[in-house]
Amino acid sequence: IQLAAAPLDSEEGRAYLGAMRCAANYAWANRQVMLHSVRETFARVLGAGPREIGMRLLYDVCHNIAKIEEHEVDGRRIEVCVHRKGATRAFPPGHPDVPAAYRESGQPVLIPGSMGTYSYVCAGAAGAMKGTFGSTCHGAGRRMSRTRAKQASRGRDLLAEMESHGVLVRATGMRTVAEEMPHAYKDVADVVEVMERAGVSRRVARLLPIGVVKG
Repeated sequence: IQLAAAPLDSEEGRAYLGAMRCAANYAWANRQVMLHSVRETFARVLGAGPREIGMRLLYDVCHNIAKIEEHEVDGRRIEVCVHRKGATRAFPPGHPDVPAAYRESGQPVLIPGSMGTYSYVCAGAAGAMKGTFGSTCHGAGRRMSRTRAKQASRGRDLLAEMESHGVLVRATGMRTVAEEMPHAYKDVADVVEVMERAGVSRRVARLLPIGVVKG
């Protein structure tokens, strides 16, 4: 299947936007439900509520979504539909669409690596507006298909491998664990460095996983 395009005011374009907005609403609501369930579990185990243990949402970000934005094209500002597939928004410091709490530093960007490797918190930079319609990567990116990752995982004790690196995995089945193992992904440090050198986003912090839950 090749890439296709349709005017947004066409029947196909309107149908696409409607379906995408429905999916986005589902995704946001789903994350809220998951957050609530996590809070309930922590409260039950620790005997304290989210407020007492300081468990609050810091930032909620989406990817694989289209947004109507203004960008400079051929020297003039026009309204465009930016569909970030495999990407996330990375507006620079001072941009009016960045939430006020983050406007001075630039839009927060979360770039996960894999279940067994580190992830990054980054911030949008000025180069993104010039070269990528205010976008950066939203993850390390796969170097193996899901099918190939499962084949490469045969005969390996994946849970023990993860635990040897200090990461506990709890999953309802091993299929998704095999699909998402670290060997299936690129080195996120290399990916983030490329984005930083290109002036698209900059590194702020590196995070290490301690637990993974797979449905």
